[in-house]
Amino acid sequence: MTTVTAPTVTRLGGRIGAEIGGVRLGGELDAAVVGEIRTALLTHKVVFFRGQEHLDEASHEAFARLLGTPVAHPTVPSADGRYALGIDSHHGARANQWHTDVTFVPAYPAFSVLRAVTIPPYGGNTLWANTATAYSHLPAPLRALADGLRAVHSNEYDYAALKPDALPEALVQYREVFTSTTFLTEHPVVRVHPETGERTLLLGNFVQRIAGLTGRDSRALVDLFQAHIESPENTVRWQWRAGDVAIWDNRATQHYGVDDSDDHERTLRRVTVDGDVPVGPDGVPSRLISPDAVPEPAFGIASGASTTA
Repeated sequence: MTTVTAPTVTRLGGRIGAEIGGVRLGGELDAAVVGEIRTALLTHKVVFFRGQEHLDEASHEAFARLLGTPVAHPTVPSADGRYALGIDSHHGARANQWHTDVTFVPAYPAFSVLRAVTIPPYGGNTLWANTATAYSHLPAPLRALADGLRAVHSNEYDYAALKPDALPEALVQYREVFTSTTFLTEHPVVRVHPETGERTLLLGNFVQRIAGLTGRDSRALVDLFQAHIESPENTVRWQWRAGDVAIWDNRATQHYGVDDSDDHERTLRRVTVDGDVPVGPDGVPSRLISPDAVPEPAFGIASGASTTA
């Protein structure tokens, strides 16, 4: 039986991040402790656990279920045939762009649980940014502008232009796997968080354009708001060790995997917890433009299915 007494929460930054100690993660974790983890997660946006080497794919998934319903990636096959997405540096998985996970579908994940398996001798850190404080620290005229904007997100973008040094296998992964189904989804640029009530900026690398604007004006606005998200005061950086676990509120963060570990192996596993459809300050929800519906993945339910029953 997994037990714990008095987990500790140590704040890491002024706006984002905390380390939780005294917890052995697993599917049998006490409900009160899970509640404390969730509270810390909603408060600090990303929380970290050291020394979780005991976790494997099954116990990783079992713990994630305590936070909600696991959901597979819409296009990328899992590493275990279930929900564990493989993030492997040798197969092009170097996410060195600011993004929120899977925003190209309407009900993108609420939480992501990332477990470090193999860590390089240097580099390979991950940064997270708080999109709630990014919004709240905007000047009032910019908050008012953002409140009325909507953006189209897609998993289809110019990968080669963004990553001119990408390995051939990474290009194949992108073209044949990641975009095996092309999604277009319109989201509010500002979503109201369903648990905290905070307003968060919903942007990142999957944004194709601001709805209703020309390319130049769209890019200028995306860059303007994205710069506030990426402000160093708004971020936290985690130096991985094998056995570490990071959990983040995907509705209130972006993250960036730093690609500075040369050819050294970096392998992680990610399980995501299903989310709901964002709603803007005007009460209008996100909408799927194409395809007609989010297809069911190879295993489990389609994104958002657990919140629509």
